[in-house]
Amino acid sequence: MEFGAAIDRLDDMARATLGLLPGLGFGLLVLGLFWLLARAVRAGVARAVRLRSESHGLSVVLGRIGAGLTMLLGGLVAAAVAFPSINAADLFGVLGIGGVAIGFAFRDILQNLLAGILLLLTRPFRLGDQIRAGEFEGTVEDIQIRATTIRTYDNRRAVIPNSDLFAGKVLVNTAYDRRRLSIRFGIGNGDDIAEAKRVILEAAHAAEGVLPDPAPVVRVAELGDFAVQLELHVWIDPPQRREARDVVDRVLERGKVALQRAGIDLPYPTQQMLFHDQTEETDGDRTRQREGWPARPRGDNPPPLRRGTPQAERRREQAEEVAGGRPAR
Repeated sequence: MEFGAAIDRLDDMARATLGLLPGLGFGLLVLGLFWLLARAVRAGVARAVRLRSESHGLSVVLGRIGAGLTMLLGGLVAAAVAFPSINAADLFGVLGIGGVAIGFAFRDILQNLLAGILLLLTRPFRLGDQIRAGEFEGTVEDIQIRATTIRTYDNRRAVIPNSDLFAGKVLVNTAYDRRRLSIRFGIGNGDDIAEAKRVILEAAHAAEGVLPDPAPVVRVAELGDFAVQLELHVWIDPPQRREARDVVDRVLERGKVALQRAGIDLPYPTQQMLFHDQTEETDGDRTRQREGWPARPRGDNPPPLRRGTPQAERRREQAEEVAGGRPAR
């Protein structure tokens, strides 16, 4: 009895499978047609992107995305044809849950993928540009979908995720044909500023690589503790880092020699220590103290306070109160 029931069950399964074969065959045919359509879409999208953009990577990526979307649509249509009992709502529900799971599992990859596509579309920098991104600075060698490769100036390769480049701050040093450089010179506080400006401008005009238009400009940048800081602005073309370093080297060398020949001081940071004489005889006598104060005329100097006098005791008490954190009376 049980054996007969098993045979009947197998017979039902065989009949059901045979009933699905026409639908499966037609579904596979539909999937094959969509596969051919996906190839055509991929080639067409890649060709269209290449006509509008120089980026080969962008054409490849967008072509693959177009082909993938076409195959996804073909899979849905083929499933609906092969299994008529499955409705569209169930298929989209399964796809929604699967998409959320895949999104959480490959969040970083998808984020870098989307950032790479946006970088290729917006093109904030191109191959060969010299950029600074975070702690890395160098020449862009390759812009891929997941990351961008930079060759640093010390001949090392830095691979930066595209999401960091798209969301972070990027400085493109070669975005324009010309670049302005700022070079500082420190002169003595007693030197003639106008004369120093003239000497620096002559040195800048004589330096190789400095453009005459826009003309170099010198301005007072800061009245420092030990020097008057003059800032020179010069323009160079091309704006490559090598040319910039060479121009800065030439201008600094010529400027230093010219300023020294003109008798203009190039001071360096110094510190002067002034000692206060705390002996009783000189305490309060500015004609004898060595603390940098100008001495008063003889006879106009207040007499020093002696220990034991009311004024000296009052000063001592005030000092003790201040040292102890109490306000002086």
